[in-house]
Amino acid sequence: MYPIIIFLLLMLNWVILSGKFDAFHLGLGVISCLVVTWISQDLLYHDRRKGIGERLREAGAFIQYLPWITWEVVKANLHVFKLAMTKQGQEEMSPRVVTFETYLKTDFAKFVLANSITLTPGTITMLIRGDVFHIHTMSQFLEDDLLTGAIERKVAEVFEPEVLSKK
Repeated sequence: MYPIIIFLLLMLNWVILSGKFDAFHLGLGVISCLVVTWISQDLLYHDRRKGIGERLREAGAFIQYLPWITWEVVKANLHVFKLAMTKQGQEEMSPRVVTFETYLKTDFAKFVLANSITLTPGTITMLIRGDVFHIHTMSQFLEDDLLTGAIERKVAEVFEPEVLSKK
């Protein structure tokens, strides 16, 4: 049942984003969505304990996550611009590797956290080993921002709210 739902959601997304309804484009959409559904089965629907209601809650929470992460990316862009373009910024630049342990449990939540960190300019996820993340940052400011745990908390709100209630 999950593969069918994933395929239909991907196909709906394809139709909305492409805006083309001829046989050629719809055929490409079907082929693409089938391939993505098959390739990503372990990532997208390996946890079958969650019902459709929980999945819809996650989707709604993720939609609320997008403006927040967008704002974080904008702030980091401005900081990296300052680092690159001003004398004060060049003095502040101090590349480093930060290591921290996450309380997130599922691989998917860790995947979203790692990609959210990498999406933020000035930081990149270098390695994840178990629950330990190794992140390269360009400055103390970015390290401090990362270690507040704000991104991790937001990811947990979306994909693992039960973990937050235990903390």
